[in-house]
Parts: sequence; C-alpha cells; structure tokens
Amino acid sequence: MMRKAWQWLGTLILAGLPVLLQAQAQEPVRVAAASDLQFALEAVAQRFQERTDHQVRLTFGSSGNLHRQIAQGAPFDLFLSADEAYVRELYRQGHAQDEGVRYARGRLVWLQPADHDDLPGEEAPLAKVESAIEAYRVSQTRSRIALANPEHAPYGVAARQVLERMRLWQMAQPLLVMGENVSQAAQFALSGDAEGGLVAYSLALAPPIAERSQYRLIPQDWHPPLYQRMALLEGAGEDASAFYAFLQQQEARGILADFGFQLPDEASGDKAL
Repeated sequence: MMRKAWQWLGTLILAGLPVLLQAQAQEPVRVAAASDLQFALEAVAQRFQERTDHQVRLTFGSSGNLHRQIAQGAPFDLFLSADEAYVRELYRQGHAQDEGVRYARGRLVWLQPADHDDLPGEEAPLAKVESAIEAYRVSQTRSRIALANPEHAPYGVAARQVLERMRLWQMAQPLLVMGENVSQAAQFALSGDAEGGLVAYSLALAPPIAERSQYRLIPQDWHPPLYQRMALLEGAGEDASAFYAFLQQQEARGILADFGFQLPDEASGDKAL
C-alpha cells in the first residue's frame, strides 16, 4: 500500500514537472530603470516582447534609490541608471557582472504647462525661475519650481548645478518642490501652483506629457554630462542577457533617440554602445 502511494506521488510530481519548468522559463526579466526612461523604455520593452515573446517587468525610480535597493538584495536582473557612478559602484560591491556599458546621454529642460504664457527663449531658459524669485521677493507670491531630489536623483543634481551656475539656487529655496524622482518632478512642474520645473528632455517628448506642456532645452555645458550606464546584475539569466543585447542594437537605440537621448560618443574612449 505504501509503495503504491509513493508511486502515485512520484507520477504526480513528474506530471507537474513540465508545467513547473515552463513557469520558471517564463519568468519576466526584472529591470530597474531611472525614471527618465519611463516612456522610452516601455516602448523598447514592448518591441522586445513582440520580437521574442520574453516578458519584461519594468520598475522605475530615482537611480540612487534603485542603487540602494539592489545593494540591499532587491531581485533585479538589469539596472539602467541615469548616473554612471551607481552602476560602477554596484560592480565594485559585487552586485553587477561587470561595469556595463554607457547607453545614452540625457538632456535637461525647463518644462512648463502648455497654457502658460512666455516660454523662455533660448538665450535665457531660466527666465521663469528669475521672475518667480522676483515675484516672491516683492509680494511673497509663491510660484513653485519643480525638480527631482538632488540627494538621489541625477537630474536633480543637474538641476541644482544649473541653478547654482546662474546664482539662483539659494534665492529659489522657498519656491522649490522636489519630486522623489524626475518623473514625479515633471508631474509637479505641470501642477496648478507651479511655474514649471527642470526635468528630463525624454519626459518632455513623451506624448502624455508633451500634449499638455511646452519646454526649453538647457544648454548642455551648463552642467556636467548626464551619462547613463546599464549593467547586468549578478544572477541574471539568458532572457535578461537577451534584453541587454537588444538594448544595444540599432532598433532600441533608435527608440531612445526618438525620446531625445543622445547616443554614446564612440570617440570618448569609454566602453560604450
């Protein structure tokens, strides 16, 4: 009787094994990505899924927060950071397979609601910040200026550097509202009590934001380059490697370019796409 019971259990396990293996094979690629990639990477992942039937699960956040989560053991296969330093640090800590590759250079823009008058000109892209500071000085009128938190968001760091360059950082303090990441900063920039904000160019070009906003590019030499890097993390499987490779192909690069990302400069001497 006992022998028959074990035989029945063994048959049941073997019958379920193909289903179990199939479920394991279909586990999605887990990607942690900087928030400036929200719309661009969704488009890339959709194209990859159509080509391969592999599923991709995207998690967006500030690069600094995602770096911390990965270092603490968060289960991701691939990390796309808006700051190269976070990827290199993960490699030094043993969480990434190598130092990865540079996949893009980001741009910063002044973003404001579409119904606001007087979009700043190219010669003075921070004119609305200056006028908001002056209005606060004269009448205590608070027109909010949005940016990502510089403590952990690379675009927030760039925004602060731009404001410091123009000697506006300290005077703007009473007006600043900081998003947890650059995507949230873009939402704040388009809210009712905001004058606008300093956010990622890629978000300004995304249809859900572009249809209700207008923007002005910030000169690239007003802040250090926003070089962005990605790497496979320890334990990443074949599907993650396939998506990583796809991101380095012309089709994916073209999508990133459509969202305003500059492709890496091969002449930089760095390991790039």
